[in-house]
Amino acid sequence: MTIKGPWMTGTVISGHGVASGRSHNSPYPAGTIALQAPHFAARGIDLSDCWPGTINLDFDPCEVRFREPDHCVEDLLWTEHHPPETFSLWRIELRVGGALPVKGWIYRPHPETKQRHWQPESMLELLAPSLPEVVTGGSMSIRDPEDRIRLIDSARLRARLLENLKFRVLASQELFFQETCIDQRRDWLLGVFPEALDLDDHDLDRIWEQARRLYTEC
Repeated sequence: MTIKGPWMTGTVISGHGVASGRSHNSPYPAGTIALQAPHFAARGIDLSDCWPGTINLDFDPCEVRFREPDHCVEDLLWTEHHPPETFSLWRIELRVGGALPVKGWIYRPHPETKQRHWQPESMLELLAPSLPEVVTGGSMSIRDPEDRIRLIDSARLRARLLENLKFRVLASQELFFQETCIDQRRDWLLGVFPEALDLDDHDLDRIWEQARRLYTEC
């Protein structure tokens, strides 16, 4: 029996119109997905059953965390308009309302190689067959059979971590900050507050500095 991850429901929102070619200002009239699909196919990724555009699914206020994609395509040169990009894709299931699930993909251009049209961390771009029932403002659910996709409320998690640090810092003052490298922090969090490991290194740096300002004697 296959153990599946949970269904996660978000809101369909309008995108930039570049993936599908609907934007009048796009340098890609055919749409980026149509241009990229042959290059993905050459790397063994068949998108022929997908509509040549993306569905933008937003989970605000939660942010999306990923691990272990089914495919990671590095340095893909698919256009002359900008340097190569790196993409990750996850095979997932999608469902609208009470309809039967269909197979699709999470499609993620890596932000560090993408020059324009960045997406917020609360949003996923999805590739799927044509789904007429998908409407802007409507809800849609996804599920990853491998349970590699997580939603976190980072603002709430940061506040909980700061509160968790309060009495530990008050008890030891500057001694608490003597071991401050990120690996040591993460080892410590694994034992006392493992949920905080979903935060990135930048968030942890900010919270440690905020705890120092708030809870140590000046």
